Amino acid sequence: MKPVTPLLGMTGFGRAEGQAGDVAWAWEARSVNGRNLDVKFKLPPGYEAFETKIREGCAKRFKRGSIQISLATKRDTTNIGPMIRVNQDMIEFYLSEGQALIEQGRVGRPSLDGLLQLRGVLESADFVEPDEVKAARDAALIIGLDSALDALLAARHREGEGLFTLFNALLSRIEATTRQAEAAAEAQVVAIRDRVQKRAAELLGDVPYDQQRLLQEAAALALKADVREELDRLRAHSGEARALLQQGGDIGRKLDFLAQEFHRESNTLTAKAAALELTRAGLDLKASVDQLKEQAANVE
Repeated sequence: MKPVTPLLGMTGFGRAEGQAGDVAWAWEARSVNGRNLDVKFKLPPGYEAFETKIREGCAKRFKRGSIQISLATKRDTTNIGPMIRVNQDMIEFYLSEGQALIEQGRVGRPSLDGLLQLRGVLESADFVEPDEVKAARDAALIIGLDSALDALLAARHREGEGLFTLFNALLSRIEATTRQAEAAAEAQVVAIRDRVQKRAAELLGDVPYDQQRLLQEAAALALKADVREELDRLRAHSGEARALLQQGGDIGRKLDFLAQEFHRESNTLTAKAAALELTRAGLDLKASVDQLKEQAANVE
């Protein structure tokens, strides 16, 4: 049975690329686990205005996760002419200032590559982009950003589907082990009584002793080793976890809390175990609970 609201993981990757005019662009969106929604971005100079769109797009789709958004652009300069120009006035200035030294033979005539290395000779050419071209590119970039975020969302959905299946399998294993522990716990009371009687016989031999008092001591030990409350809570936690999975949505924090409760009860049960079968069941529970806790950190 599928959850009412799809379960989301917190790791994934999305990419969208295209070209607007003479600028080729590519958005990339990456996500990893995070306790809250943390959005970071890496944008080329001049594209800072997209920061707001990025935050809005992430907040619309995600509740938790550390998200990194990057934009790469490359302009095709084939049709826009050279991006640098030679300042003829500066060359004339340097030649005029050095002419006297050349005539005196103190220096040789300058070469072209030497002149081009002088300060101010080479300048960046001004490139003025029409407003309508920039507006069209920005519109294409916004569509591309949405596509990359949607691809990331789809990847997190796929992870959520896998986690849903895994959680159900882990809960089934925990429930089966809990039933085994319950059967072992019933046998544990008898085992404690027999062990006390055997120990008393070994220590006292033929010396008479109060059988009723011995049974009271055995009962006290059995009470300390009683794991019925832990088993009841394990069953309750399992039911709550299944209800959360069926609910779906952003249940990561609640699952993480339940995983801690599972961990506490399995530890207490193992510590109280006085029979080998119960100890084995407790260790199996701890192994399954550790996996549950580890995977709960991957849910939004």
